[in-house]
Amino acid sequence: MNKHNKIQETITVVDKLRVLYNLQLIDSRIDEIQKFRINIPVELESLEEELEKIQKKLESFHEEILSIKEDINKQNKNIKSSEALISKYEKQKYHIKNHKELYSLDKEVDYQKLEIQLSKKKIKELNIQIHKKYEIIESKKEILKNKKEHLFHKKKELNNILVENEKEEKILLKQSLCFSKKVDNNLLKIYQRIRNRVKNGIAIAPVQRGAPLGSYLAITPQKYSELVQRNKLLVDEHSGRILIDAELAEEEKKKSFVFCYNKKL
Repeated sequence: MNKHNKIQETITVVDKLRVLYNLQLIDSRIDEIQKFRINIPVELESLEEELEKIQKKLESFHEEILSIKEDINKQNKNIKSSEALISKYEKQKYHIKNHKELYSLDKEVDYQKLEIQLSKKKIKELNIQIHKKYEIIESKKEILKNKKEHLFHKKKELNNILVENEKEEKILLKQSLCFSKKVDNNLLKIYQRIRNRVKNGIAIAPVQRGAPLGSYLAITPQKYSELVQRNKLLVDEHSGRILIDAELAEEEKKKSFVFCYNKKL
């Protein structure tokens, strides 16, 4: 009778671990779906901010071009002003009374001619600047176009994923409820309390290479020996998580994968 009870107790512990780990796998997948849904606006916002930055950069380039064109207009006005002065000085030469006045007028004419040359040089340089900026604008426009297309397809892709995730989440929530009913109330409360306390929501941690998943602190050899025997539920003294051996966890993970795959088919 005692032997039978021991076998029954072993089976009960293993069954508890299987149910708990399946519940964990389901709840973790629900966590992923919900986290993905929360992160979508952030991802889209980031892409839209990129577009806005490029758009503002384009506007800035256009403003710079307008400013350069204003400088060109000023230089053209300077040229006309210099040409008018040259014409004026040339006419004055007909009324000069001495060589000193002629020399002075010639100096003024030469000065204005230099001013014209300088203005033309500046105009040439400014036109080169405009040309370069237009090249950059065309490049930025192409980037903007590609980014807009990427955003459009990204929104479409994310929307499709959301629709699929919503269907999956409904199924998973039913499964979670189903497995929750298979767990003892006190144990379920412990599981939920651990999940709420830890950041990643992992309450059932497989032990790999002597340490619980997500922890660098190894369990004692004695505890590991007890764990693989599967005679009782063990809790990690450092993280407070319920422990499960890697082999049993892998078995349940494969079952869960096959089940999910069949659901999608």
